Amino acid sequence: MRVSYRHVNALLLLSSIIGMSFALYLEHFKGLEPCPLCIFQRVGLMAMGVFALIALIHNPNSTAMKRIYAALAGLGVLWSAGVATRHVWIQHLPPDQVPSCGPGLNYLVNVLPWKDVLSQVLTGSGECAKIDWTFLGQSLPVWSLVFFSGLLLLSIWQVFRRY
Repeated sequence: MRVSYRHVNALLLLSSIIGMSFALYLEHFKGLEPCPLCIFQRVGLMAMGVFALIALIHNPNSTAMKRIYAALAGLGVLWSAGVATRHVWIQHLPPDQVPSCGPGLNYLVNVLPWKDVLSQVLTGSGECAKIDWTFLGQSLPVWSLVFFSGLLLLSIWQVFRRY
């Protein structure tokens, strides 16, 4: 049985919607404030979802266009996986090596150029090292990394599969 190109894009889009819904549920109903790294993970997930939606609607006949859409979706989720990896690393640092808490993301966006905001956020801060939610003994960034890794594998498969 062959899985259609559109079904894979629908799955990527649905995964993006579910991931964002869960993040917003944790934020608004469970009171978990997202740290800057969490926000950046969401950006990549939304980018993947947008490219999957465009590919789903466009449904190109050209194999090259299919691969381009899949690669763009893959880049979005690769960003999320990379940021989640950094987040997990920060959470596993010894307490004396955790970066100090810095200003909030809103403040950084208002006073610094984007390049500096990106640099500051990816450096991480003390608030990113705090573990305030676990499932089966693993923190939210670990589960996010597992989720993003699965989506990344699906995107890579979509790039290199035969059409």
